[in-house]
Amino acid sequence: MPEDRVPPHSIEAEQSVLGAVLLDKDILINLSVTLQSIHFYRDAHRSIYQCMIDLYMANQPVDLVTVAERLTQQGRLDDIGSITYLTSLFDVTPVISNAPAYAKIVYDKYLLRQLISAGNEIAAAALNASGEPANLLDSAEQRIFKLSQLRESRDFVPLVNVLHGVYDLLNASKLPNGNVNGVPAGYQMLDRLTHGFQKGDLIILAARPSVGKTAFSLNLSLNAAVRHQIPVAFFSLEMPKEQLAMRMLCAESVVRSEAVRNGNLTDKEWERLARGIQELSSAKIFIDDTPALSVMEMRSKARRLKMEENIGLIVVDYMQLLRYPHRSENRQQEVAEITRTLKALARELEVPVLALAQLSRASEQRSDRRPNLSDLRESGEIEQAADLVMFLYREDYQSQQTGPSDGAGPIEVILGKHRNGPVGQVNLVFRKDYGRFENAALGSEDAG
Repeated sequence: MPEDRVPPHSIEAEQSVLGAVLLDKDILINLSVTLQSIHFYRDAHRSIYQCMIDLYMANQPVDLVTVAERLTQQGRLDDIGSITYLTSLFDVTPVISNAPAYAKIVYDKYLLRQLISAGNEIAAAALNASGEPANLLDSAEQRIFKLSQLRESRDFVPLVNVLHGVYDLLNASKLPNGNVNGVPAGYQMLDRLTHGFQKGDLIILAARPSVGKTAFSLNLSLNAAVRHQIPVAFFSLEMPKEQLAMRMLCAESVVRSEAVRNGNLTDKEWERLARGIQELSSAKIFIDDTPALSVMEMRSKARRLKMEENIGLIVVDYMQLLRYPHRSENRQQEVAEITRTLKALARELEVPVLALAQLSRASEQRSDRRPNLSDLRESGEIEQAADLVMFLYREDYQSQQTGPSDGAGPIEVILGKHRNGPVGQVNLVFRKDYGRFENAALGSEDAG
């Protein structure tokens, strides 16, 4: 900002807040929740307001005498203009009951000053840039994201108001089968336990490498987009979009991926592929295969796609490959921040976010190699923030057994955490050669 321009502020609003508190200290019960001393523009007003807060928190009277005495003890009374200035605050306060409105003006001006400060920092960083522009974009977006969170303050809401909203939500999400009110997974027992993936939930799908995380996430995406017309955003940080498309085509067409790769296809398989392409062509699955994507870039892209296509599910494969703008020597801290950002994204866009995660080797050292929550790699924050944690376990993989010739075998989907429902285990069939998951009870090509 040019030196001759004064940052946004309202001295009158600041004085009216302070005067209202001097006249009725109980106003601080509400004001102190959202308004802090740093939100004031004038240093003297910051000192006065902080003094009022300190007295109030100590259960002491807050009036002209006590505030003046506390400021005198702190050696600040002369700095703010002596007791004469405190007295003048009574005269500039129009209506005590309007204090919340005055406080909002003070806070809004503070947000504007912070926005200007962020803009100046971004501009200075760009002018003095010596690194990659992409890194500057990451930092800039992180700065604005933190600023946007400052205005997301929430207060108490009467239960009756919440219940009306809950009833409307239940009524709107009611389905004919009475079983699923979220994004259907497409597998009977899993949907029975979860009632579908819920809006605003962070769902973790974890397993050791090569167990089938990506394949399962693709099957879940197909079930949502093809069979329920729910648009899906799929962020692939490990596999290029062509490989993902090939996997989805094989799973949907029930054609062996090996046969597709070497071109050794029968006429029936060509026919199934043609039908599969036709079905997938109308599916709204949007793939982003940007390598080394930052969590803030992913958030921006997801927000844009939500506006353009109203996506109902976000898949991240996999979360430990996401970059965090501010590199830290502590990888656990980075993963914790990434986890919190994914959870915030799910709530902001009101969609389930399915994030794939790697497991540590700890499960391989136990006699029972089924994974549990303690095996989540690099951060306990993943377990804390997640609403639903699912593990994949294949006995044939963990024990190095050889499966059937067609690659089909049982696989367990273990619900290790379920914030709003039961935990448990779902048995499916994984037809590895097709990259296809099916209901264990059905075991047919039409399952899933």
